[in-house]
Order: sequence, then C-alpha cells, then structure tokens
Amino acid sequence: MMDAVNLLGFDLQGLAAYCEQLGEKRFRATQLFRWIHQKGASDFGAMSDLAKSLRDKLAGRAHITALPVISEHVSADGTIKWLFDVGQGNAVEAVYIPEDDRATLCISSQAGCAVGCRFCSTGHQGFSRNLETWEIIAQLWHAEHSLRQRLGKDERIISNVVMMGMGEPLQNYGALIPALRMMLDDHGYGLSRRRVTVSTSGVVPMIDRLRDDAPVALAVSLHAPNDPLRDQLVPLNRKYPIEELLASCNRYLDKAPRDFITFEYCMLHEVNDAPEQARELIALLKGKVPCKLNLIPFNPFPASGLKRSSNERVKAFADLLIQAGIVTTVRKTRGDDIDAACGQLAGEVQDRTRVHLRMVRAPVVVQRGAAAPGVPADAQAPATSVTPAPPATPTGPRP
Repeated sequence: MMDAVNLLGFDLQGLAAYCEQLGEKRFRATQLFRWIHQKGASDFGAMSDLAKSLRDKLAGRAHITALPVISEHVSADGTIKWLFDVGQGNAVEAVYIPEDDRATLCISSQAGCAVGCRFCSTGHQGFSRNLETWEIIAQLWHAEHSLRQRLGKDERIISNVVMMGMGEPLQNYGALIPALRMMLDDHGYGLSRRRVTVSTSGVVPMIDRLRDDAPVALAVSLHAPNDPLRDQLVPLNRKYPIEELLASCNRYLDKAPRDFITFEYCMLHEVNDAPEQARELIALLKGKVPCKLNLIPFNPFPASGLKRSSNERVKAFADLLIQAGIVTTVRKTRGDDIDAACGQLAGEVQDRTRVHLRMVRAPVVVQRGAAAPGVPADAQAPATSVTPAPPATPTGPRP
C-alpha cells in the first residue's frame, strides 16, 4: 500500500505518472485533473466518468484535501482575505480582489519571507518554511470553488493570479513551477500566461530559469533608483545589484507573454520619493528596459518606522515619470480595512531567522551618492535617516 498522497500537489504530468503507477492509462489523469481543478471535487465517488476500479484504488491511496481556513475577512470594497493553517503554528494569507473587468487572487508561496524588505509586514514576521506545491495551489482551489458556490456560478471566477502574497516565490522554485503549470493548464484553471504574474525581489538566476520553464508575466520589486538605497530597502540587492537585475529582466523579455516588465515601487516618505530620485529612476530605466512603473502607496505598520508618501509627492513623482515617457500607474489601495493591502500580509509565522534582531540593527539612510547618468551630482536626494521602531508582537489579522 502506497502512502496516501494529496493529489492537489500534482500537475498534469505528475498526475499521469501517478496513474501509471496504479496501472491506469494516462488519459485517466486528464479526467481526474479536470474533476479536481475544474469542478472542485474532493470525493472520488462523485467522479462519475472514472472507472469504479480506479475510484476504489484512489480511495485507499490518495486524497484531495484543502488547507484548513482559520479565518475569512471581507472588506467593505469586496476584497476577501483568507488565513490558512499550514501547520506547526504557521499560517499564510491569500487575498481575492474583485474588479469590474477582472478578479485577482494574490497567493502566498512561503510561510513568512527571508528577504526582509524593510517596508513589508511579511518580512518583519521572519521566515519559517517553503510551502509545498499543494499548499500553493490549495489557495486557488479554495478561493475559486468557494466563490463559485457563494456566487451561484458555474463558470470560472478567478481571472488573474499574482504570486505577490507572503514569501519570495523564486526562493521556492521547485514547488512554484508545478503550481504555475496547473494554473496555465487548459484542463486545470486555463489561465493565460499574461494573467499569471510572479513577483520577485530580484533572484536573478531564478528569473533566468523561469524564462525557460514557465514564462509568465513578471513583476520586480525595485523600490529604489540606486544600489546604496536598495541595499537597505531590499537586502537581496547586495547579492544581485540593480545592473544584474535589469540585465536579467531584458533576457526574460525574450520569452515573456508581455513586452514589458512591471517594476513595483513602494512610495516611502522622504526615503525614495523625491523628484531627484524620480529623475534618477528615469535615467536608470528609460531606453534600457521596456517597462511599466507601478507606484504603490506604502501601508504603514508599527514595526517599520516608515511613513506613507503624501498624495502630492506621489503625484509629483508619477508626473515626472510620465513626462519622460515611462508608463506609470499608481496602485489603488484595496482591502486596507482588513489588512489585506499590498505589504500588509503577515499571517502567523514561527520565525527561525531571528529577523527582529536584523531589522532593528540598521536604520534606513538615504545618502548623497554618485550621480546617475544624466543626473547632476548636486541634484541627488538629500541625506535622511529613518530608524525603525521596535517590532510589534505578531498578531495575525484583525478580529
């Protein structure tokens, strides 16, 4: 007797191999895959077009089990946040964002995050472990099929998936790729590559691998126009500096479903939002990487010690980029009344990285540095210092 396995963890190729181990034809895997992902079935007995002999085999050797839901919070704007139990004191969050022309699900890839970006609540929680493939796809499985029941619809609800929840997806590459393949598979969720986005803080070697293995839309957390500042805001930059990151972005475009890279830029008051820094960003990107800039209003939390840029500073920053011919949008904040907005996902993490010590040691300091190409040295951002407050005790979502 084989150990019971959760079939949510198999992409179609893996499920076909599993069926062959049971002595079944590969086409049975397609039938089973459709029942699981298109119909949301978890009871083998209900899978009417499968041979009874196969259903009996599966009943003894496999299961389809979702993540336990600890809580569900619904925002006034229709956003829904789920907190999922992933065991051993860890919980991850996923967020559903309905809009007029799309319905987006933001999915987590890790319990916590080891990157430790200064402006991200998840990073301040520390890191426990990578999620398994079934734990990643179970977030989509639950959201899609629970929403169908709630809304009384048979057709697909989720039109877009973004790997922008808790964690750095490219640091959990082995589990990420099968999950992406399930999202894209016509027998599964049938999403186009343009409507699945992986967000990364800049793991350069994995960007190159993603280009070859599952080239979906790519979003890169940039957040600074130069290495000294990005080193502090996104510590991974010390290993993969901006020049290497932008080179990998250009390589990615060879196979990407879009002809541009989305750069995410969290607007931090008097840290990265000065007009001089906008000009430095223009010099860094214009004519070098086909891109779109997504300016994100910072969502403050006590442990960060950072402040949100004013609407006036965000507008002035965006206007400079637009005038330079760079496509720029300001992200609309959704779900902030349930702590579901960008950078607010914290879940519950049994941190094994002692992140609270690393976060407190180093304040964020913006220093005058060498001028970027085309930017006079005397036009650099003035020096400023932001010292984070002591981290708050993790509490998970609001009750």
